[in-house]
Amino acid sequence: MSEAGARRAVPAQPARTSVDAIRLEIARRIVTGELEPGKPLDESGLASEFGVSRTPVREALRQLASSGLVQQRPHRRTIVTKPSEKALSDMFDVMAYLEGLCANLCAKVIPPSERKALEDLHAQMGALMRAGDAQGYAQANEYFHNAIYDGTQNAYLIEITFSTRMRLQPFRRAQFDTLGRLAASHAEHTAVVNAILQGDRRAAEEAMRNHIGLVEEAWHEFAGDAQDASAMNRLQEP
Repeated sequence: MSEAGARRAVPAQPARTSVDAIRLEIARRIVTGELEPGKPLDESGLASEFGVSRTPVREALRQLASSGLVQQRPHRRTIVTKPSEKALSDMFDVMAYLEGLCANLCAKVIPPSERKALEDLHAQMGALMRAGDAQGYAQANEYFHNAIYDGTQNAYLIEITFSTRMRLQPFRRAQFDTLGRLAASHAEHTAVVNAILQGDRRAAEEAMRNHIGLVEEAWHEFAGDAQDASAMNRLQEP
């Protein structure tokens, strides 16, 4: 199977390296407010908590730094830091344009075998949505967007779009904890897939840009709820 095909296949039980698991858990704590801006992150303490050496913890923190979720300083502890609302909005704007361009080009040049794979993947995601499997859907969502990037047949566009998405990944992933988001996301994907399969470049681009805009809205809704819950928990502490 090609690398692109491997990315599109949805594993029954998605494998995750310790680095990925650590990165996602720390990201979850930051975006939900459990870890507040300015809090130092101790590599030894995290390694002990996750039952690993400091090496995967160090790599996870390095990846989080590229997302703007932590700040690494020479000879000092890594600290929690979130991108500003303006910085996040700017990143989502660029993401919408890049993914819209991918959908547009994909509608024009995607090979027949990849068209079928995209259609099948979308159907699988429908089953995950109906089952309420948020974790499985979130994992499959990454394969879905990769499939559209691959469908452009443009290596440079794939590279810069994937890189931008990785910076936003913790914020995009958190959206699936918002009530009703799985069904809404799948409906938005349906519009994108239908346009691509019909070769309608303009509609594909518009549907994808609309999708990313709604992802941003879902993130802000989730973040607001998480901050309210965090503040309530602090008030209830003895």
